[in-house]
Amino acid sequence: MAAVIRLFRPSSSPFSLIRRSLSTAAVTEPVKSQTYPQNHLPPAVDPKGRNVQWVFLGCPGVGKGTYASRLSTLLSVPHIATGDLVREELNSGSNLGKQLADIVNQGKLVSDEIIISLLSKRLEAGEGKGESGFILDGFPRTVRQAEILDEVTNIDLVVNLKLPERVLIEKCLGRRICNQCGKNFNVASINVKGENGSPGISMAPLLPPPQCVSKLITRADDTEDVVKERLRIYNDKSQPVEDFYRGQGKLLEFDLPGGIPVSWPKLLEVLNLDEQDEKQSVAA
Repeated sequence: MAAVIRLFRPSSSPFSLIRRSLSTAAVTEPVKSQTYPQNHLPPAVDPKGRNVQWVFLGCPGVGKGTYASRLSTLLSVPHIATGDLVREELNSGSNLGKQLADIVNQGKLVSDEIIISLLSKRLEAGEGKGESGFILDGFPRTVRQAEILDEVTNIDLVVNLKLPERVLIEKCLGRRICNQCGKNFNVASINVKGENGSPGISMAPLLPPPQCVSKLITRADDTEDVVKERLRIYNDKSQPVEDFYRGQGKLLEFDLPGGIPVSWPKLLEVLNLDEQDEKQSVAA
């Protein structure tokens, strides 16, 4: 990752720095919170002109992977999802994979040590392939992880995607994966009425093509009890991380107004990337 490596301390390997930071990260003084308008890009953040180094935050099921992946393609930078790294390890049959299975099936968060190990391995592989820039999805989840990340690189922007909890639960319970092609789909048709002045949200299902219908599977952790527990744990831990990046002036809070056809153009507009998307569409 050439763009990232230039930001690492030159005297040490970036991956040893990540591991060392895990054991030495100190608790920083609280930062003064800065508040920016909802759905507005923080000042001094410009996504154009160089390889971005972004983080996507949001509750399980909010769509971090979907939007991070689309932006990854648009901006030609790798999308690194810690959830995918965990699932790859789960499928590897390793001792660590078996340990992770117990953690994930109980709806618990994976420890800092395991996540850092998996992430550092992925960054090392990317460096070997000449990757430049990145969009992180699912990391950091704690202030400690955010501090470790700050030790080794400079995050430009943190996008915090938001949806009401009742919508998140329906989305998670509707998720399906094709066990042949590996693509993600969602069979839930969501229509939630607005309450207390908040607008309603409608999301059409993302249905699979005919060849995938008979091959759909449900993730082991997508049961209602596990989903609710994951949301509870996430909400308990997410506020300090949001405050951490809000204090740095890097947090963009984006309320998803609906499904992909509605939310994607709105997100691009907020990120000042709508013109770039139009140019790529014309070129294609």
